[in-house]
Order: sequence, then C-alpha cells, then structure tokens
Amino acid sequence: MFKSYIWSLPTRVFHWLFALLILLAFLTDDDDLLNYHAVIGYAVLILLAFRVVWGYLGPKYSKFKDFPLSMNNVKEFMFNIFNSEQKYIGHNSPASYVMITMFVVIFLVIITGALTFGIQEGKGIFSFLNDSFFRKMELFEDLHEFFANFLVILIVAHIIGVLTDKLVHGKHQTLNSIFTGYKQTLEENSIKLTIFHKLIAFIFLLAFIAFLVFNLMQPKNILIASKYEPIDYMVQNELFVNECGACHTLYPPHSLPRHSWVSMMNDLENHFGDDASLEEEENQNILNFLVQNSAETSTQEMSFKISKSIGNKDIIAITQTSFWKNEHKKIPKEVFEHNEVKSKANCKACHSDIEKGLIEDDKIKNINAFL
Repeated sequence: MFKSYIWSLPTRVFHWLFALLILLAFLTDDDDLLNYHAVIGYAVLILLAFRVVWGYLGPKYSKFKDFPLSMNNVKEFMFNIFNSEQKYIGHNSPASYVMITMFVVIFLVIITGALTFGIQEGKGIFSFLNDSFFRKMELFEDLHEFFANFLVILIVAHIIGVLTDKLVHGKHQTLNSIFTGYKQTLEENSIKLTIFHKLIAFIFLLAFIAFLVFNLMQPKNILIASKYEPIDYMVQNELFVNECGACHTLYPPHSLPRHSWVSMMNDLENHFGDDASLEEEENQNILNFLVQNSAETSTQEMSFKISKSIGNKDIIAITQTSFWKNEHKKIPKEVFEHNEVKSKANCKACHSDIEKGLIEDDKIKNINAFL
C-alpha cells in the first residue's frame, strides 16, 4: 500500500469551511438572526463558486470529470461494496452523485433564500421584487424550506457514506484523508498543485475574506439592507399622532386592513372600554388617513399576514389575530405582566421601531430583559 496525497489543502479547507457555514446557516435560521443568515448564505455561495471552478480547473480527483458517474461504475461499486480492494481513489460513484446533487441543492437553497429575503422581508438584492411578489412570499419561503430539508437528507447520506466506508474500507483511510489529504492506495497516485491551482485558490480565499471583512465594516450593505424607510407620522398626519398616540402605541395604518379601521373609527365611543370620541371632522380626517395607508396598501410582511389572518372577520385588535397569537405563543405571560410592558397591546415595549411604521426582526427587544 502507498500513502498517496489525494486531497489538496484548498480542497480540504473548502470542505471544512463549507461544513461550518452550512451548520451556522441552520443555527441562524431564526427571525432575529436573518441578517446573519443571509450573509452566511452568500459566503456559502462564494465557496460554491470556488468548488465549481475547482471542479473544472483543479487537480485530479477534485475535477468533476474524475467523478465515476457512469451506470457501469455505479453497478460495479454496488456489487463489490464489501470488497476491501475498492479501486476508487477519489470519490466513489454514490458519493459523487450525492456531492453533485448537494452542490445543486445548496445553490437552490441560496437562491430561494435570497428571493424569500427580498420578497418577504424587503431586504437584500431581490428587495425590488417585493412590490410585485409579496403576496407569494409564503410560496418562496416554502420552496426555501423544502430545499433546506432536502439538503439535510443529503448531508445525512454523505455522513452515512463516510462512516460506512470507514467500516468497510477502513484501511484506505478515507475519513482521515478529509483531515490529512492522504489515503492508502494500491499504487502511488499523489497529486501536485501547480502555480495555476494555487493562484485560483488564493483568489477565492482573498475574495472570501474580503467579503467577510466588508460585511463587518458595512453591516447594512446592499445584501441585507431594507427597502423600508422609517416614517415620520407627525409630518404625514399630526392629528393622527396627537389623538391616537397620546393614549397608547401609535399603531401604523398598515397594521390593520381597511374594514377594521372603518369598524374601529365608527365606534370610538366603545374603544376597548373607553370613550375615545372625536369631532366628526377629526374622525373623518384620521379615518381617511388610516384607510389610505391600510394593510392593503403595504407590502410589509406584517401587513400582509395580519390582513390575511383577519380576512373578512370583524377584528379590530391586532392581538386577536391568529397571526399575532402564533407569533407570540411562546412568550411567557410574565413578559406581558412586566412593569415596562403591562399589556399585550403595548407593542412598542419590544418593537422599538413600530411607531415609525416598521417591525424589523433585528430590532426586537430580547424578552429576557423582562424576565
């Protein structure tokens, strides 16, 4: 047996960075961490681009043309899977198929994720699609989750394959080669990187590091920046701010659909247990403003989902919608009883930007502050 150098340092660095970032992507798949999730996704895309280039211009065994993908190779491997003298020096046939499928699926995960981020959150390079496709935001989110779940299946298959190879063909030291680059082979089959290979690896490593540094220095860059701007309601309608914001959170007009505002403004004498009656002219002024800027006119995720959960029902309280209840069901009741909160209706206790017409996930106050 010969100790052959099969996996170059760039190949191994790619493998472990790829694995680390995919793990981080799953760990940051949370509304509060979406900006980090997006940056990690784009970082994975850089690594994926490197692997594609490496698959065509890299050293032997890393090239796609060296992957044994023919049906004859698949049959040969399956019929001789327990043969300790497997002839595959690089990837075997099943591993090759899993890897290529994994690369395709990861690309689809990133693309659907970027589309979801742009359409649903109004952020990133696809935020311009928000206006046209926001009503289809759940479709893109479902596609993203489908491909992410499919990726998990492929990762599990990959790990099982590695462990099986360790058990059946342990003497070839395939698992160790992921760390060392060396495998035990029947003949000397070591690779050697050329200056060209090293230049490719260096350029992509430089691009990867530059990307991370750029995101650290410019945390609100084009990849994660929001299309939504804070709204100064005092400028838009001073009466609305003075009358509605004097007693409670200044709920943005786009937080409820048109018919909910009409129903509320027509019954201010019974405004959640209080008489909030206004002069007819003032009432009409505020009602017109609310209707003109209601949920139907907004492409924000909050507006769309609250409006969808209300439908044609006679609901005028956001906290009574199925959307609100589902989003807040895991929050302990102690939070709503805290002196700084006191009520489920006190949205600004946690959503510091709500009175500016925004509810950004990364601006939500940590509930541990109230426990």
